[in-house]
Amino acid sequence: MVIHHPGGPDHTLNLLFDPNQRTALRGAGFHSFMSNPTLDLDSPLDQVSRADFESFFNEFLADRSVREQSVVRGTVLEVGDEFVTVDVGYKAEGVIRRSEFLNEAGELCIKVGDEVDVYLDQMGEEDGVLELSKEKADLMKAWEEISKAVERDETVSGLITSRVKGGLAVDIGVKAFLPGSQVDLRPVKNLDKLIGETHEFKIIKFNKKRGNLVLSRRVLLERDREEKKNETLKSLKVGAVMVGTIKNITDYGAFVDLGGIDGLLHITDMSYGRIQHPSELFEVGAQLDVKVLRYDEESGRVSLGYKQIRPDPWEDAEYKYPVGATIRGRVVSLPDYGAFVELEDGIEGLVHISEMTWNKRVKTPSKLVNIGDIVEARVLGIDLENRRISLGMRQLEQNPWEAAADKYAPGTVVKGIVRNITDFGVFIGIEDGIDGLVHVSDMSWGQRVRHPSEKFEKGDEVEARVLNVDVENERFSLGIKQLHDDPWKSVSGRYFLGQVINGKVVHKVDFGVFVEIEDGVEGLIHFSELANNDGDWQANYAEGAAIAAEIINIDVGDRKVSLSEKSAIDRARGGDMNEVLRKQGDSSAKFGDIMGDLSRRMKE
Repeated sequence: MVIHHPGGPDHTLNLLFDPNQRTALRGAGFHSFMSNPTLDLDSPLDQVSRADFESFFNEFLADRSVREQSVVRGTVLEVGDEFVTVDVGYKAEGVIRRSEFLNEAGELCIKVGDEVDVYLDQMGEEDGVLELSKEKADLMKAWEEISKAVERDETVSGLITSRVKGGLAVDIGVKAFLPGSQVDLRPVKNLDKLIGETHEFKIIKFNKKRGNLVLSRRVLLERDREEKKNETLKSLKVGAVMVGTIKNITDYGAFVDLGGIDGLLHITDMSYGRIQHPSELFEVGAQLDVKVLRYDEESGRVSLGYKQIRPDPWEDAEYKYPVGATIRGRVVSLPDYGAFVELEDGIEGLVHISEMTWNKRVKTPSKLVNIGDIVEARVLGIDLENRRISLGMRQLEQNPWEAAADKYAPGTVVKGIVRNITDFGVFIGIEDGIDGLVHVSDMSWGQRVRHPSEKFEKGDEVEARVLNVDVENERFSLGIKQLHDDPWKSVSGRYFLGQVINGKVVHKVDFGVFVEIEDGVEGLIHFSELANNDGDWQANYAEGAAIAAEIINIDVGDRKVSLSEKSAIDRARGGDMNEVLRKQGDSSAKFGDIMGDLSRRMKE
């Protein structure tokens, strides 16, 4: 049916009184008027004057709700390739571009016979064309709904479509602006992640004339938070167990939303065990039960605990891990001084570096174990008050010192490599993890050793005799001089008083010089017995210089031999018997010494 009536009232009269056309006209907008017409429609057509019908027709047109610059309801008459024809109950039809009826997927969302709201932009009386728009109608309707929402203080639903300067663009039927500060309760760093989301908004600025709309989501969130907060405060108290949602995670803990109130769950209150970062246990958005540990009403701060809602594993640790028990655990930390082993969630034990191996040369725990390794150890001690368990790994192995004591009895001769040199001696490797010490005093019977480095270097192979193995203190004593007999035991049989010996200067002191008589035996020439003791006398006796001296005293018990350079010189000049007779009167002189002296003189 076409609503354009070029025939004027006469043509319309025929339509009105044609039963088939009257039915169609009702759908075109005549129905409301014809329900109460001024003209009796049942009157015979020949009784209806032209004047009456013109009055009737003009009254019908005046009653029309079809107005320019307004939204009217119409019926789809035809859907073409480019345009859609719509009847709005006027004497002419209108066409709208087909593209205005496509949805977001590009699909046509109307068909012939559908009723649609369209915007009547202009009535073309001359050419009989109505300028219609579906998009403008939607826009007008949206503004009307927005105006009502503002008047009623209602929220609107909108789709965030894009990011713009200072915030986001939102489609609520018309384009609106959402400032970045109004997006959430806290600043949002990445606004792009919100694009495509649908939310409820509060209109905080409305100007229809300028088409200016400003929205806020924060206002609604604050209102919701306040309502939840009031509800949460009713049950918030120390010791209460509450349900919360992880809101944010930091290096030191997680913030939990209890319902309008945020509480801090510190990393130390998350688990009885060791965790490096809160993200190991929780993620943003996760729900969990927490216990209120502290609540400051004045500041509003709430401290929460997660591990506190579970039993403390240390309560029965003394019974589960008695001293002497062998345990199995995972290495979770490797400080310089040892390894921490997790026995169960919340309980760790320390294996000190000294308890990891019998080998004392190992100074770094990472050379023995790695984080994540499963190890066995023995419980050495437990301190419930300080929550500490001492463990030992070497106790599960045979003590090499006990084996060494059985293997190396005192007197056994061993060979080894010099592994370390100190001021007091050298350490010789005996076995893996066992070094023996040759003290500087056990290097030579008589040779004076100022520093062990004078005789040894690292890597030298050395032979020594076992002196003692102390299992308890883990000490292995060796001696090099003990490889030979003590020369002092036979000194009295090899040397006698008055005997002139040839030696070398090995050491100088303020009161004289020491002379090496043989390996392991030294004698002292006192200052008074030196031939050249005037002025800077020490310059006259260089270390290593050869020297002749006479034995004037032997004390085997104190391992001392007294010498005289002067006497030796005198003898070389041919001294007489008076010296021999003098010695006879000396109670300390032995008969053999005197006879030996006389015999020598007689031969001279």
